[in-house]
Amino acid sequence: MAALHFTASNFKAEVLDSDIPVLVDFWAPWCGPCRMVGPVVEEIAQEFAGKAKVGKVNVDEEQDLAVRYGVMSIPTLIVFKNGKPAQTAVGLRPKQAIADMLK
Repeated sequence: MAALHFTASNFKAEVLDSDIPVLVDFWAPWCGPCRMVGPVVEEIAQEFAGKAKVGKVNVDEEQDLAVRYGVMSIPTLIVFKNGKPAQTAVGLRPKQAIADMLK
């Protein structure tokens, strides 16, 4: 399963109302580190299919979401559990460190 595309219109249903953990990658196409972490996020999406949701928020298109969750630098990865941010990581992270956030 590929990473989902989260927007203001589907964020509540897909992330906040989810009954499984959700990893959200706040990114932008012009961000070099974001492009480096992107393939890792896609791998995690496949590995955690059915156990967690994984998706991306383009901060250029969804500035309100970025502001709401205090995203000051990208990439920012936030794991939501029970509709609330549970863990946050800013910048490049090894794949295992990102996967551990979902456990």
